[in-house]
This record gives sequence, C-alpha cells and structure tokens, in this order.
Amino acid sequence: MGYKNGKEILPIELIRQIQKYVDGENIYIPKKEETHKCWGQNTDTRMLLHRRNTEIYQRYLKGDRVVALSEEYHISTQGIYKILSKQKGK
Repeated sequence: MGYKNGKEILPIELIRQIQKYVDGENIYIPKKEETHKCWGQNTDTRMLLHRRNTEIYQRYLKGDRVVALSEEYHISTQGIYKILSKQKGK
C-alpha cells in the first residue's frame, strides 16, 4: 500500500474538513465495495495453494506419512491435518 500526500490529490476544503477529525494522523480510506477484490484475485497464490493442497492430499491417500509431508512442504503437522480435513470435505 502506498501513501499519497493529501495536498497533491485533495481539494483544500476537504483537507480542512479532514483535519477537524484527524489532524496530522495517518488514516486508511477503503476501496469502494464494487472495486474491492478478493484475496488472491490479482495473483496466482490461490491457484498455487489449491494445487499444493490437492497434491498433499493425493500423496497422503497413496500412503505418505503426515510427518514426511510436513517436513517436505515446510508446514506443521497441524497444518497438514487441516489441509487433509479440508480436502476430504470437498
């Protein structure tokens, strides 16, 4: 997230109004609801995690042990169990 100087993008009247509430403080202005994107929508992360989790589940079904999967994927055993539980529910 980048910061922009309010003086460069907002009318002075609006700056004065905002200063009544937060003089010199940093504030976050959220995106409009219609332009908000879901997590992973701009990157391949969601797809890559889905692929990884499916692979873990398939390997578990073929007999790979949870501890071995945990070490190979650098995920705690609890994390592996959580992935297996979610994949089984699909």
